[in-house]
Amino acid sequence: MNTWPDKFCVGSVLKTCQRSLGLGLLALLLASSSAFALDINQANEAELDSIKGMGPALSAKVIKARTQGPFKDWPDLMQRVSGIRQNKAQQFSKEGLTVNGETFNAKP
Repeated sequence: MNTWPDKFCVGSVLKTCQRSLGLGLLALLLASSSAFALDINQANEAELDSIKGMGPALSAKVIKARTQGPFKDWPDLMQRVSGIRQNKAQQFSKEGLTVNGETFNAKP
């Protein structure tokens, strides 16, 4: 008759699986938040519209300003697009929007 060793029980297997699952979910959440980053120089109008607080009018202004050339940084974006100032830039950055891969950092 085959028996499992005393140290091996269903409870310990379940605990190990729970820990592994928890670590896997944590890794997935971290990866998904960075995967959501959307660069304003690459985003199309529909992607910009999907950002909370952007809306069709503001995304159209972004697309129009971008025809003059890509945005260099957040200050360049805020200077060229009326309606995007510090508060909106912070909000959009929290939503995953970047300018050349950079998040918005307010200067004191």
